[in-house]
Formats: sequence, structure tokens, C-alpha cells
Amino acid sequence: MTGTDIDVPGFWKAIGNRAVGAAVVAAAGEQGWAGFLALSATHLSARPPRIMVSIDAGTSALSALREGRCFSVSYLPADRQDLVAVFSGKAGLKGAERFTTAVWKPLTTGAPVLEGAVGAFDCRLDEIIERDGTVIAVGMLSGVVADPSAEPLVTFRGGYYRLAPLAPDSAG
Repeated sequence: MTGTDIDVPGFWKAIGNRAVGAAVVAAAGEQGWAGFLALSATHLSARPPRIMVSIDAGTSALSALREGRCFSVSYLPADRQDLVAVFSGKAGLKGAERFTTAVWKPLTTGAPVLEGAVGAFDCRLDEIIERDGTVIAVGMLSGVVADPSAEPLVTFRGGYYRLAPLAPDSAG
């Protein structure tokens, strides 16, 4: 298949074949905290340390990110699958209401970070790139927290899973 032969559902099905950590992107705007379940959140560079997130241009929390010029990415622990429904909009909560279901605290920028996250990045907005109904926000890392003992919540093929450790390779 070529790029012109792939329809939107086919694209999302193919993208779903990669296992990634479930994450919430959050920002602090004029109306308070706002956040959403990340489409994609990853590193861009290590020197300088930058994170990038993809955001649907119609996401209501995008205005908070633009106003506050900051955002955070919190990778969810396996025991917080409830936050998937909250931050995807399926729980019916909007805006700052979404943050009443867990403990969130700002690090340095004012953007909220999930307490107990597997890892979280606090970023100052560096650049916004707009393409085809998607906004890519690039942030300069300003704070980081990590819990090496936390189990991540992973999304794969439309579902959410706990990671099971692999047995040591006995063929060694």
C-alpha cells in the first residue's frame, strides 16, 4: 500500500500495532488546568532535552497549552487505567474537573503532573508546528520525575495492558 491508499481507520489500526506507554498531556491555562489522553508523546532530542506531543487541532485543552506556554506528560501507572476514560472524555468530565480523580501537582512550569506517574516531564513550550489538523507541541524540558518501581500502563491494538516481565533468557 502507498500513502494515498491508506484510509484513516487503516492508519489508526496500523499505528495501534506499536505498544506505547499510556500518557496524559496537561497544561495550565487562563481557565485552570486542562488535559487529554496523548495521541503521541515522545522525546525529540537529548541535547537540549526536548519532548514533543501530537495534539488533534480540535482538542479543547490546546488553548490552555497555548495560553500557559507549558505542558506536562505523565506516563500512567498500570493501576490508573481509570484515567484513560477520564482524559479521553469518555467519563464525561471536562477541563479542571478531570483533575479531581487523582492527585496532580505542578513541578516548575505550573502544568500538573500525576503523583505516582511512572515518569513525567514538565516542559516549557518551545515551538508549535501545525499540519493536517494536528498540532505538534515541542517543549524544552524543565523538570522530570520518575518512579523506577512503578508498572506502566501500555496501550496496544486498542487495549490497555500491564507489562509482564520476561523470563531471563536461559539460552544466554
